Amino acid sequence: MSRSSTTPVELVLNNRFLSYLIWQSIPSSLISLFFISLLPNSSLFSFPLLLLPFHTLFSATLSLLSSPHPLRPLSPLQLSSTLLRFLFLPSPTPHSPHFRARLRLSLTFLLFVTASSASAFASTVSLCGVGPTAHGVWLIGRVGFRGFLIGTLFGLHYVFKRRWVLAFPIIQRPPFFSFKMGIPSAARRAFKLSIVASLFSGVFLEVLPHPFNHSIASTGFFKEQIVFSVATFAIFFSWELTHHLHWVLHTKRSIFAPPKGSAAAETNPSEHLLSALEESNPTSLLRYLAYLDLCMVCENNVDTWRRAGFFEETGETYKRVISVCLKPLEHLAMKLSEGLGNSVDKPTQLSNQLSSPSDARPDLKFVEELYNFQLYAWCSRTVGSLTACSRKEDKFGVAQLSGSNAAVVSTLISCLLAVENFMGKKTSLQSPNQLLGPAGIKWATMNSGRVDVATGKRRSGPVNSKAYAIADVLKTSIYQIVTVFHDEMLAGAKASLLEKDWVTSGKPLFGTREMLIQKLRLFLDFRAT
Repeated sequence: MSRSSTTPVELVLNNRFLSYLIWQSIPSSLISLFFISLLPNSSLFSFPLLLLPFHTLFSATLSLLSSPHPLRPLSPLQLSSTLLRFLFLPSPTPHSPHFRARLRLSLTFLLFVTASSASAFASTVSLCGVGPTAHGVWLIGRVGFRGFLIGTLFGLHYVFKRRWVLAFPIIQRPPFFSFKMGIPSAARRAFKLSIVASLFSGVFLEVLPHPFNHSIASTGFFKEQIVFSVATFAIFFSWELTHHLHWVLHTKRSIFAPPKGSAAAETNPSEHLLSALEESNPTSLLRYLAYLDLCMVCENNVDTWRRAGFFEETGETYKRVISVCLKPLEHLAMKLSEGLGNSVDKPTQLSNQLSSPSDARPDLKFVEELYNFQLYAWCSRTVGSLTACSRKEDKFGVAQLSGSNAAVVSTLISCLLAVENFMGKKTSLQSPNQLLGPAGIKWATMNSGRVDVATGKRRSGPVNSKAYAIADVLKTSIYQIVTVFHDEMLAGAKASLLEKDWVTSGKPLFGTREMLIQKLRLFLDFRAT
């Protein structure tokens, strides 16, 4: 979605939400009308009265729940104790912003599960119909309760499978094409979920004592199961398409730039983008869209006029761009350093050797940082591409004169060291008599048997797969810089100026300055793996 120079950046999300609410009504209406005409006891009058408003409620709560930031919610015990303190204590203790964000997410989970249960209740009653049984009792209680169960089951499955986290596609395609390609997978998922939900609700309903029981061998019982299964598939298929449409519309690239050829494009083409990056909420979708737009500008040759605006003469724009990209990487390095300890500290090394394998597992609050992979990947790719482009496009030398080159390389290597330490790849800085080749550094796993066992535990599971992915992106970005500046770096290494031009003089975020220099030499020799 393109932005004009007079449109504030906050309208980007509002426009997407409104377009999502409009477009989601089309496939859901078509599916509902088709199955209303197919099922025997359903009525067309139930569509505007029950189906449409409750499905809109489900769609709105789904959009409220979705977020690109994979924040960890509160546990049920924490949520219960917080709500009890809020209700019975006159002045509850104030919590940190991070805790309040987790609390809002947990309450949003409850709201979404409630909305899905209510929507499924109304939808099943509308689709299955409410005809009298042999005893003269209306089926609204039996069918509606089964709908409530399948709605609750879908809501819990959606929450615990973390489907609410927006994952941006690697390749940006037109929205209609992306939506069309997701219809078969949505139908398959809806079919699988409908089978499980129908069996679960049917068994659960037969176990509970209530006045709506049928005889297992009766014809009406089997007819009810078939009708309910078809209605469940219709509901889940409509919800899956709504989820897919929300993903397509909200992960589409937004261009944070004034129109090309306007006065703003000539004077300050980066202000819209920097405003979204610096002033928006760090966990909001708006900031993620801004990072995506920045990454595509730096990596591609489509908007070269926007990238040229980063290298303006004063260098302030370039420093602001580099700063907003390095902050998330610095945050990741510091969090992992706090969780696992700096591997070069002797007390930490000794404690790691004496600890048991189970103690080597990091705390969950540090592990959750790795789930924000797409933000770290964008930041790493952006600074790597922008630094590599500066060799030919930086006419005023602002990248080198401002010290941004050294800051970028130091941050990338420090973050890589922290991630590798998390994966169990220990760093051993060798003495001059034990140097292995020109790089002078040995990267290996500790020889202790107990540490090897801990490392094996870390390498299993989805968390460590995220760590491997982040490490690969960081290595690619460093190699991208080293490949472009290889001749300059070799000349600087021979003149003993490599560390002066490419490594900051202060204490790094992780490790020591000597480790950063020797790791950079490994990349310079193309031996960093």
